[in-house]
Amino acid sequence: MCGIVGYTGRRQAAEFLLSGLAALEYRGYDSAGIEVVSPSGNLHGVKCAGRVSVLAERCRTANPVGTTGIAHTRWATHGAPTDRNAHPHLDCSGRIAIVHNGIIENFQELRAYLSRAGHKIASDTDSEVIAHLVEDAWEGPARGSLVDALRNACQRLEGSYAIALECADAPGQIAVARRGSPLVLASTEDGAYAASDVTPLAAVSSHVIQLEDDQFALLREDGSISVFDSEGLLVESPTRLDIDWDASAATLGGYADFMAKEMAEQPEAIERLLKDRLDEHGIRLDELSMTGEELAGIDRVYLVACGTSYHVGLIARELIEQWAGIPVFCEYASELNYKEPLVTEHTLCVVITQSGETADTLTAARRMRALGCRVFAVTNVLGSTAARESDGTLYVQAGPEICVCSTKAYTAQMVACALLALRLAFSAGKMGHAEVERHFRNLEALPDLIREVLRRSWQGKRAAALFRRASSALFLGRGVNSTTAYEGALKLKEVSYLHAEAYPAGEMKHGPIALLEPGFPVVAIVPADHVHEKTLSNIQEVIARGASCVAVATDGDEAVASLCEHTLWIPPVPEEMLVPIVAIVHLQLLARYVARARGCDVDKPRNLAKSVTVE
Repeated sequence: MCGIVGYTGRRQAAEFLLSGLAALEYRGYDSAGIEVVSPSGNLHGVKCAGRVSVLAERCRTANPVGTTGIAHTRWATHGAPTDRNAHPHLDCSGRIAIVHNGIIENFQELRAYLSRAGHKIASDTDSEVIAHLVEDAWEGPARGSLVDALRNACQRLEGSYAIALECADAPGQIAVARRGSPLVLASTEDGAYAASDVTPLAAVSSHVIQLEDDQFALLREDGSISVFDSEGLLVESPTRLDIDWDASAATLGGYADFMAKEMAEQPEAIERLLKDRLDEHGIRLDELSMTGEELAGIDRVYLVACGTSYHVGLIARELIEQWAGIPVFCEYASELNYKEPLVTEHTLCVVITQSGETADTLTAARRMRALGCRVFAVTNVLGSTAARESDGTLYVQAGPEICVCSTKAYTAQMVACALLALRLAFSAGKMGHAEVERHFRNLEALPDLIREVLRRSWQGKRAAALFRRASSALFLGRGVNSTTAYEGALKLKEVSYLHAEAYPAGEMKHGPIALLEPGFPVVAIVPADHVHEKTLSNIQEVIARGASCVAVATDGDEAVASLCEHTLWIPPVPEEMLVPIVAIVHLQLLARYVARARGCDVDKPRNLAKSVTVE
């Protein structure tokens, strides 16, 4: 989950390295560091625990000068987030430096081997062993070739990695390697660049090279890049991708934080996703790469995801089962990897992952493919591992999501899964074209409904006062909106550090009601749906015990408003199954307001990283 950047070329490396780290800080912000090759032919490094801003301040004093350098922002796995555990890591001579994203599973064995061989290990990390393995190779038969030295070291590694390597004895060069962790490269007139994802590169190029697993590359100061396979042979046609968004999309653009910006971008994201999706044959999902007959033959669907994307899966399960009549299993990827799924040759596996790099989800997808499933990805990142390894990919087109907690990708993924459900329903003969079109027009109404909720953000700001001094909260919902409760509670936990639990409202009496006491905050999702009266009864039970209730309710529902201290109003939604896509926006806003009232950094919550690339 760490962020890597590298540069060699004509410009001072530190400028790009620091801006690149800032762009990647959502991948980890426990510590950060840079290492450049100085004009005197030595390595000059600066690193520290804490945010990139702390590193930038230290660099202003240390002034690392040089046109070749690598840098890293860390999410700690092995070793505490301290100065000495921050990357880059050096070999014993201090002339080789590496940065690493991933986990080296056999690092204890390698560490013991290196210690016996006389190497001095300076950190507690799993990553440092790479620098010493490269040192051995560089002093042996690989001297003179950074790629060969790195390739030799990687042959000893078990686990996942993206690595960038520089050496004071090979100025103007950076070697990189990838297995299981993403790495992209860019070649320009000013030099050659490397990064964990395209976000830092969008400002310098609209085209990138996507390094594949077990590939290596050499970046040179003239901007040229050579890609090699695991045997060291030149790859004539490496994978290339076009960056389909402007670099300004990853800037605040006048907003106070990225969470606010990305919530505001939800209507436009959904509109992009829906554009040109309906034709005379129903829903256009050309990305599926499956014929109508193949789709009609699907006997069950597995939805596989983690975190917020898992909640998308829960909504998708309801949509597919109700609209298409196909049995659906929604599984946490981390749990599916240790179960025996019920798979036939007609089973479809849909993996849902914003980044397309979630380690547990990728492992599950590979396992399902090995069992004979067609695998389809719903993701936001062009050229991600999930996209490349799937039979088809539906890009949600939400644009870069910088805030660690997902908002616009969540709602866009729900709409994407609704499109998939309609396509399956049409192929299975459960819906005719007229009914598909009716549902699609309801989806088209969502952006304006979300805009209206965003205009009512003051309601969440006022309700946030109930949570400022609370130690816990309870979220309740019924039917599809039990999932809205789950996601609302997760958002509150992620950004405000306030403990929250979520339950189907009918389950409150089976244990959670013991939590209730005067002033205890409860959030109830109670739209105008077929279970409205049942949920209203649950609110009355909450109020009877002195708890404070915040409701998400449909405009004009005075029965709810009369009971609750605060009401977060949503406009009428034309279809009950689509209410979660609108209702969750109020809970995103509420979580942000609570977090800000409690003094929390909403974009970079503690202990979290955007892309979970380790299991």
